[in-house]
Amino acid sequence: MKCVKNFDYQVFGHLFKKMICGNNIRQQRIFYITHWYDREVRAKANRIRSANFPEKKLLTELETERLPQNVASRLPHLKKLDFIQEKQNVLLIGSPGTGKTHIAIGLGIEACLAGYQVYFTTVSSLVNQLKESRSERTLRSFELRFEKYDLVIIDELGYISFDKEGAELLFTHLSLRVGRASTIVTSNLSFDRWEEVFHDPVLTAALTDRLTHRAYMIDMVGPSYRILDTKEWLENSSV
Repeated sequence: MKCVKNFDYQVFGHLFKKMICGNNIRQQRIFYITHWYDREVRAKANRIRSANFPEKKLLTELETERLPQNVASRLPHLKKLDFIQEKQNVLLIGSPGTGKTHIAIGLGIEACLAGYQVYFTTVSSLVNQLKESRSERTLRSFELRFEKYDLVIIDELGYISFDKEGAELLFTHLSLRVGRASTIVTSNLSFDRWEEVFHDPVLTAALTDRLTHRAYMIDMVGPSYRILDTKEWLENSSV
């Protein structure tokens, strides 16, 4: 877990002095603790708000019995967030409706609460931003902004294919993070089908090689929980 950033040592010193010199030591200690706690809560809320999550999904809300076995057994380790400290990637690959985005957001929120800077985006949104930045000649500043994030979550790789420019920009952008910071990628396509998205076998092989190096590769193949929910709803409604 990271230390609290931008801690106000002047406020701390002032409060500590009051705690020593004042008459009501207990009351002043409570005041200090409350002040520190409020700052912590606001900082956590700000990190979650700035992360651009499409919705708030917590890991505690997952129905673990419905998760594919591979992720159910590895989730407790991922929740420790060691992969962020070690600058490793997490690749959630598998069928639609198996909880890939939920897990990615849940890990992202856990990271925010632990003091990490996080950013969430879909692949299509990221590619559009990269293209716009290149056309406006602000691509380097965009990349520098992304480098500050301890964890970037890139959702929905495989739903939309790219043109040559988009594929090359995404490849370059993801390559810059390898070994420097963590990235979570969710995809409904197995690695051998990523060429359908990038349309370049050499680029696809290079990107796969870099993303998977020392990465956590989680097999998310399984039945869709949305389909299971629909079946249960139909069964209950017919009773």
